[in-house]
Amino acid sequence: METTPSTPGLHPLAAAEFAPASTYLNTSLCGLLPHRAVRAVGRLAQELADGRAGGSGDWAAVEAVRASFARIAGVDATRVAVGGSVSVHVGLIAASMPRGAEVLFPEGEYASVITPFTVRGDLTARFAPLESLAEAVGPDTALVALSSVQSSDGRVADLEAVRAAAAAHGARTLLDASQSAGWLPLRAGEWDYTVTGGFKFLLCPRGVSFLTVTEEAQRTLLPMHAGTFAAERLWETVYGPIGELAHSARRYDEPPAFLSYHAGRQSLALVEEVGTEALRAHALTLADRFRAGLEVLGREPVQAASAVVGVTGLGGCAEALAADGISVSARAGNLRAAFHLYNTAHDVDRALDAIERAAGKRA
Repeated sequence: METTPSTPGLHPLAAAEFAPASTYLNTSLCGLLPHRAVRAVGRLAQELADGRAGGSGDWAAVEAVRASFARIAGVDATRVAVGGSVSVHVGLIAASMPRGAEVLFPEGEYASVITPFTVRGDLTARFAPLESLAEAVGPDTALVALSSVQSSDGRVADLEAVRAAAAAHGARTLLDASQSAGWLPLRAGEWDYTVTGGFKFLLCPRGVSFLTVTEEAQRTLLPMHAGTFAAERLWETVYGPIGELAHSARRYDEPPAFLSYHAGRQSLALVEEVGTEALRAHALTLADRFRAGLEVLGREPVQAASAVVGVTGLGGCAEALAADGISVSARAGNLRAAFHLYNTAHDVDRALDAIERAAGKRA
């Protein structure tokens, strides 16, 4: 079907780095690996098969990933800890909360942001609608924890209002940027903590994740899983307790999965080369085209300036689209599509045609 508005062509770097075998609109689940990242994994894997003298990977790759993410997030690299999953970072924060503290979440927030707090059993969890989260912050709120973009439907939180409300009540803030980092500007220094899974819009493999911590918040965040990589002077303390932890957020590092970080170095370099603004413009233009086409079909997309689009009540169509070679997700009853560098207007129109057929059969 024909839709408006028009969209620019593929970014030259995207054309050189991606060749999807299907219509892939599922970056909210997992981003595609660029060719350069695949080659990096292959090189390291072959070296490991051959008997690599330098061990399982290069620490320089980890530091390059940390520095690259710091630039994307707008903070100094000393504020960035690296790891393997968002839930581990959140668990570290949850473990450092005082007994009885109140944590405020949006209703329907992603489980990895919530569960590390609720499993403790001695914290107070409170929930409010995303649209009125700022108004729900109160004098007893110790922490407000939320995603910048909701996984289930692509809604974008009013981040400025939440930060202002938290500051007014002396509450700390935790932002999960997994569904937005790369296309939505991330000013991590404005939040006490941010956590980001690198395997979505940042195009890294699973096993790359980030925690940012302000200097003030570092005073109470305990480095509870500190290991060899948390030492101020790497490799000087590999036996016995570490006497001097890193003076930066590196003391919160998890041991890196080197295959993932070797690939992630290449993936983040590509994101930086393209730039957040160019990626945002491309993704939002496609998302707007998708929403406009859905409205022509009489469907109800969730309205948001977001690269992630939820379509109310159409989650059951995801299987039919998969049979047509179109990858999307079903989340909370919604059909969810997400747009990135490797997508085109043709991808949007294919998906709209498939939705029209699938929805017609279900009617």
